[in-house]
Amino acid sequence: MNVPEDLRYTKEHEWVRIEGSLARIGITDFAQDALGDVVYVDLPTVGATVAANQPLGEVESTKSVSDVYCPLAGTIVERNPAVDDRPELVNEQPYGDGWLVLIEPSDPGAIDGLLDAAAYRGVVGAS
Repeated sequence: MNVPEDLRYTKEHEWVRIEGSLARIGITDFAQDALGDVVYVDLPTVGATVAANQPLGEVESTKSVSDVYCPLAGTIVERNPAVDDRPELVNEQPYGDGWLVLIEPSDPGAIDGLLDAAAYRGVVGAS
């Protein structure tokens, strides 16, 4: 299982990468593996306000439909158009082209409250 050191994580299996004043969000390798083959992704529109720890969208797989929770409060500035056409990118490249949304956090300091890679590995039982 891949847990990049440069990201922050939630216990609900989302990741955050800070890029300047913005935060890119996706689901972890652990989450995509548990879901199975992703067949559809439902994401909020650009300009939508999202709340921390609240659903920001859904990922539908051949096994189930799962909520994706927003790690940080903020405003959606971009949604990944590639996953509309190729939702399997979430499985193939969860930390790359399979990202979900880019937000402008309302409180950039809130990133410090998220898990680092070592703590996330503890949550999922990885070494």
